[in-house]
Amino acid sequence: MSSQTISERVRPALAGFEPYDPAFSPCNINLSANENTHPLPATIATGIAQALVDTPLNRYPDPLANGLRDELAAWHGVARENIMVGNGGDEILFNLLFAFGGPGRALVVAPPCFEEYKNFAKMCETDVVEVWRNPADFSLNADALVEAAKNAAMVMVTSPNNPTGDLMDSSLVQRLLDNTDALVLLDEAYVEFAREGSSLIPLVANNPRLMVLRTFSKAFSMAGLRCGYLVANQEVIEVLAAIRQIYSEDVLAQAAATVAVKRRGEFAPVLASIVQEREYLCKGLAELPNVVQWPSQANFVLVRLPHAAEVRARLRDEYSILVRDFSYSKGLENCLRITVGTHEENERLLQAIGQLIKGD
Repeated sequence: MSSQTISERVRPALAGFEPYDPAFSPCNINLSANENTHPLPATIATGIAQALVDTPLNRYPDPLANGLRDELAAWHGVARENIMVGNGGDEILFNLLFAFGGPGRALVVAPPCFEEYKNFAKMCETDVVEVWRNPADFSLNADALVEAAKNAAMVMVTSPNNPTGDLMDSSLVQRLLDNTDALVLLDEAYVEFAREGSSLIPLVANNPRLMVLRTFSKAFSMAGLRCGYLVANQEVIEVLAAIRQIYSEDVLAQAAATVAVKRRGEFAPVLASIVQEREYLCKGLAELPNVVQWPSQANFVLVRLPHAAEVRARLRDEYSILVRDFSYSKGLENCLRITVGTHEENERLLQAIGQLIKGD
């Protein structure tokens, strides 16, 4: 019999990975995960509830979610063949690297950014090339990014970027497409909170290597649903359709997301409220001593303040407020990421940080 342990049997590329843990703690106010802190609008919640009741569970789902694809295609002015629905944006990100990455191929990222890009690349045995942002203002090094992409299979960038909140310049996206052969993935998970016209989905039609990722987790108040989608060239979609796990998007998720897309206009007041509260939060943070923040077009704000890890712990333990600690990350020393909450939540957060700073 073999003397190998279970850990020794794991594929080398997967050794050392640990379960994802967002470090949630029971708190009265959770501003740590960039969720939409507003519940679904009542009318949409009612519509979704009825759709779920009307959905039979004894049959397999449409494996490609064609009904939802049709609604998304009509919204974005593309064909069904340009849409792929996934079990959250994460499934699509993984499948892109599974399909187009692998040994001898490289992914270019621009940290600080979403860590799962790098993790998924490692799982798929894809080399990762990091083009670090300017440490002062987190702006992208455009020339270095284009140069790195010339030898890469794929580039993944977020717009607005997580955790810095800044938008990707469309001219830089075009430079990547014009001067490299790489596939370019633009992750627009937070774009509904940005100024109008920020989405680059309209560019997909004339750029077959451009792919845009969207999600229902943020603006649509459905983080618990796990539904995302990709807008891309038909050939990209066909590849993903061939290698995805079958039936990954269940019937309930398809039904709920379809209602949300059909009635997306009813989310407008919620989005407007979040943008207004983002400005209120930023104004309040700007009035606090020794707090540095960066402009954000997302539903969160990145701040730097002395003893950030201690402040985060005290917010949790003394005020029952949870924010995300990034102070352990390269380039984000003493930084916290704060999700925009409701007005009451933002008020309590500002008061708590003010008291902690004053106490110091």
